Amino acid sequence: MTLSLFDQFSSPSFLGIPMILMALALPWLLIPTPTSRWLSNRVVSLQGWFIARFTNQLFLPLNVGGHKWAPLLASLMMFLLTLNMLGLMPYIFTPTTQLSLNMGLAVPLWLATVLIGMRNQPTHALGHFLPEGTPTALIPILIIIETISLFIRPLALGVRLTANLTAGHLLIHLISSAVFVLMPMMPTVAILTAVLLLLLTMLEVAVAMIQAYVFILLLSLYLQENV
Repeated sequence: MTLSLFDQFSSPSFLGIPMILMALALPWLLIPTPTSRWLSNRVVSLQGWFIARFTNQLFLPLNVGGHKWAPLLASLMMFLLTLNMLGLMPYIFTPTTQLSLNMGLAVPLWLATVLIGMRNQPTHALGHFLPEGTPTALIPILIIIETISLFIRPLALGVRLTANLTAGHLLIHLISSAVFVLMPMMPTVAILTAVLLLLLTMLEVAVAMIQAYVFILLLSLYLQENV
């Protein structure tokens, strides 16, 4: 039971070739691309409106120097959102349930924000380790605590995304299995369980969108501290 439950999170392979690369390339094939026409279709217009609103809200607190990150973070938002939504469909592997992938996205971006702060304003960046007016006896302890909190940020980014998506997929798998088991024996209970499964699926759609947004939002907050 344990193997079949967690087997959905193992990376698929075909003839010994890992298919995670195809799963990562699939969102870019599905996202509509703008055309050179004066009037585009409704999907492209909706996508452009969404990206414009998202970018405007995300980069409103940042100064002009941080606006250079807009194409990167907007593209990453669309990438994560598409991956999370595709993962809710049957028989589709979700790469964002892999901690290695999420850490591979979180660590370089977090490190880039830290290096930008150290290069552009080193005094302000180092000032986060020791707030003004700290008692002398607490200086070593606060430096250690702030250093740990700084280095735990990418881990929190990756683990949050992985844990939320993994927990949702496990719940959907367990409740759907219960529906099939209860249907021949207790049809009324199975129907109520199926309604619960439908509500949980709707919740997971919201979680998939929210977690992609939270990932990018936290990166923008880290960037705001260092720009």
